[in-house]
Amino acid sequence: MSYIGKKNSEARKLKGFTQEELAELSKVNLRTIQRIENSNNEPRGKTLELICEVLQIDKGELQDLKTSENNRIGAFVVNSIFLILLNLAITLTFSYLVMPVEADINSKFGAILLSFFIPFTIFYYTQKMKATERIFKFGICWMIYLTTLLYAQGFRGALAIGFGSWIFSCILIYFGVLFYGKVLFKSEK
Repeated sequence: MSYIGKKNSEARKLKGFTQEELAELSKVNLRTIQRIENSNNEPRGKTLELICEVLQIDKGELQDLKTSENNRIGAFVVNSIFLILLNLAITLTFSYLVMPVEADINSKFGAILLSFFIPFTIFYYTQKMKATERIFKFGICWMIYLTTLLYAQGFRGALAIGFGSWIFSCILIYFGVLFYGKVLFKSEK
């Protein structure tokens, strides 16, 4: 049920009107009222004004809430794209630091430090989120990376690559901090 249909239905029932009574009082066709409440139709213009007048609902409030509902969908899409890009950036950064054969100890040590501080920062800003949700949102690319590595190299090859390049150490630290972040510092309640 759309928000306008739901709000219309709730206000009608609160006033004690049947759909027929609302149609009669607002001079709107009964079938139109039914379509609005079943989310088959969105009232516009004069129809919306007539219904709002009888139910004593602010027309602007209904339209603002409909807009905010659309904004939530947009925010979800933007957040999803941001999470995907963030996950890719994190995974690629670590891979760049430790995967090349010529990676020196400084690059590997930098990756270890980043594998602590990046998830620590993520934890700080997402303290109210459950640990498993945090791992899923901010570690999905690592999971895909490990799955791909296992598929492409086999178990022994993945172990050789993972431990030889320190990437597994970075992943373990990364997931450990994301999951056990509360242990690292006391969160304010």
